[in-house]
Amino acid sequence: MALAVDDTKGLVRTACTIRMDIVEMLNKAGSGHTGGSLSAADIVTALYFHKMRHRPSDPKWFERDRFILCKGHAAPVLYAALARSGYFPVDELKTLRQFGSRLQGHPDSKKLPGVEISTGSLGQGLSVACGLALSAKMDEKRWRVYALLGDGELQEGQVWEAAMAAAHYGLDNLTAIIDNNGLQIDGACSEVMCVDSISDKFASFGWDTISIDGHNMEEIIDALDRAEAHKGRPTAIVARTIKGKGCSLFEGKVEYHGTPPSDKELEVALKEIKENF
Repeated sequence: MALAVDDTKGLVRTACTIRMDIVEMLNKAGSGHTGGSLSAADIVTALYFHKMRHRPSDPKWFERDRFILCKGHAAPVLYAALARSGYFPVDELKTLRQFGSRLQGHPDSKKLPGVEISTGSLGQGLSVACGLALSAKMDEKRWRVYALLGDGELQEGQVWEAAMAAAHYGLDNLTAIIDNNGLQIDGACSEVMCVDSISDKFASFGWDTISIDGHNMEEIIDALDRAEAHKGRPTAIVARTIKGKGCSLFEGKVEYHGTPPSDKELEVALKEIKENF
């Protein structure tokens, strides 16, 4: 079972810990993706410390729920959640992107326990999630699949092929969560290639949709519960988020898509994140 946190305040504190881990490991690495890792921290915390059934002591436990980080460049948020869950020592986070480290720039399922699939090529993750969910249906298993996508990632056509397939096969054991922070590496999603309205698009493909504040822990938990209760169709949770959430230096700034915190920025970030404990 997952290492549960019994109350919402506890989950919020855990998300703060995850954010501190993210900025510290990125600062030490000197490279990596700050904005999209921080924007997804609350969502990933709710999954690993409240919703998902998983066993850090037995990463290959067959009845576990599966999590696919479709936006693989946000690996730091996954690494922090895995370490804090107990999949590997927290101290190993300091090795991010170092030569020989298991914590590569994108998740490697062959090297790191708890990583379901190596991700990085945007657009492919939801297809994998569909395959996993379909296999669970065919084998009459109760485990669920959760896929976290970036909003810029929705510009990839394969996402919509997967969305069509998921609805066709009635994959109600699949939940897609869209980290809708509005920014991608080249600027605002609305300017690069507008993906709005995300909810309407998924609904038109036959999905149930839920729109939430992706930084409100109560809304996240409620949406995950509602998704599990939906029958007959997959669910897309569109989570409005802020890129770089947790530190005013990074929030809503596209330049921090792939820029790590400097030493001075790290000091400010840790101070601001701790204020939310």
